Amino acid sequence: MKITVIGAGGVGGYFGGKLAAAGVDVSFVARGAHLQAMQQHGLKINSPLGNIWLPEVKAVAHPAEAADADLFIVAVKLWDTEAVAAQLQPLLSGDAAVLSLQNGVQKDEILQRYIPMQNIIGGVSYIAASIAEPGVIHHGGKLQKLAFGEYDQETSARCEAFQHCCQLAGIETELSDDIAQRIWEKFVFLVGLSGTTSLFRNTIGPIRQNKEKRDFLLQTMQEVITVANAKGVPLHQGFAEHRLKFTDTLPDDMPSSMKIDLDRGKRLELPWLSGAVVEMANSLNIAVPANQHIVDELAPWVMGAANH
Repeated sequence: MKITVIGAGGVGGYFGGKLAAAGVDVSFVARGAHLQAMQQHGLKINSPLGNIWLPEVKAVAHPAEAADADLFIVAVKLWDTEAVAAQLQPLLSGDAAVLSLQNGVQKDEILQRYIPMQNIIGGVSYIAASIAEPGVIHHGGKLQKLAFGEYDQETSARCEAFQHCCQLAGIETELSDDIAQRIWEKFVFLVGLSGTTSLFRNTIGPIRQNKEKRDFLLQTMQEVITVANAKGVPLHQGFAEHRLKFTDTLPDDMPSSMKIDLDRGKRLELPWLSGAVVEMANSLNIAVPANQHIVDELAPWVMGAANH
């Protein structure tokens, strides 16, 4: 299986690097200093599961330069989704698949504006990883899992082939028969983690240990479930408590990718996380005060520190 990873940041760099280290044919689409470092020095992954150095990787600046892939993994920030989808549109043929490992619940809807539904595989990633410096990925903790599956809930040869690649690479996988549900389930946790770590400018440990902040985290996730239910997604309210208990298993110093971007003065995915919850809630005439508070408080930084 030939794989092209579009976006070689924490998610794309880690999973693509693990696959490449296992001998899978992987090309990376990156940009700027990160691309230059990968072209000159390869890719390094620093991880509690074992460090990896790939002295030579296939790294290019545009998907068209790695066009003959069986699977395109989209791992760019959410504001780049539409541009990437338009770039991919002329490159797809036959059974070539697109798998987004991005955050949010609207990512595949955006892809569908340009890409036929039969070419899209649903997916989610579970990992804390980021670019430590150009050419270097930092993996925090030991969690590294992918869940993916066809939207028609059928098992496919292409999903099984990708799962085999992941197994060779030591990546934990779940071949899901209801990936739409899994995407929403991750969204519940992700909105809570990203919103609270960014709002309180802290990692998950101090947040879950403080009663008021812990209650706010729970409320943030419960609001996502309320919106999901209103949209016909069957999530029970107790699922928020389940996710809260899951946060108790995470390392104290675990941030979110949005918190990392906030600290670095970069643009935030807020409009696609708590912002999306508020947008959907408004259209359904539902109150989501916790997520609204997150949106209001972080609004000055949404385009990055330079725009504050």
